[in-house]
Amino acid sequence: MPSGSGAARTEQNKKHFFGLEQNAPRHEPIFIDDYEKRLPEDPYGEETKPNARVWRVYVEEAAAFDGIMVNQYRDGLDVMLVFAGLFSAVVTSFLVQVSQNLQADYAQMSALLLHDLVSIQLSDGDSAFNITSPSVDPAQKFVPDAIDVWINGLWVVSLTVALVVALAAVLVKQWLHHYVSLPSGTPMDHSHVRQFRFMGLERWRVRVIIGMLPLTMHVSLMLFLAGLVLF
Repeated sequence: MPSGSGAARTEQNKKHFFGLEQNAPRHEPIFIDDYEKRLPEDPYGEETKPNARVWRVYVEEAAAFDGIMVNQYRDGLDVMLVFAGLFSAVVTSFLVQVSQNLQADYAQMSALLLHDLVSIQLSDGDSAFNITSPSVDPAQKFVPDAIDVWINGLWVVSLTVALVVALAAVLVKQWLHHYVSLPSGTPMDHSHVRQFRFMGLERWRVRVIIGMLPLTMHVSLMLFLAGLVLF
């Protein structure tokens, strides 16, 4: 009896390996990219009809390709928009402070004139020669320092370039949203519209524009750093 039960257990272990039956029927997997098994064959003479298999295959392949491409572009544009927004806020805060150096400081001028007036009143006043000329002349034209002009110029250009990058990123995101939104219709219509938009995407060099946005943002950053060094 023990030998019989041991033989039965051995035979059972041969049929099962880690709980799986070895002699189970194997099903051949159906690959998703095998359109011949997923889509029925068109009747003879209807291979180019609006609902033919060739158009449906094209729409599916194009949707997969466009999905990967658009997602990559959108991820980069989202990062670019966030960076451009934060960078523009930083440059604006610096620019508000240094732009005051381009105009006369009337508060300081008033303080100097008041100091001169007090000095005159505290002097002897016996002779007119004791009255000196004022420290500042309000009628004199104010000329800002050259270093202040350079700093303001660099930061204004840097802010302008950053805003241009943000605007271009928003426009490209709108283009991509319009690119992937197909109108209603037959698969043939979808194929024609998609191909027309893809050709327009290539003709307008959208890939080049997206690739130039980070470089343009680097230029804006370099201009800001140059002004920061002078500051």
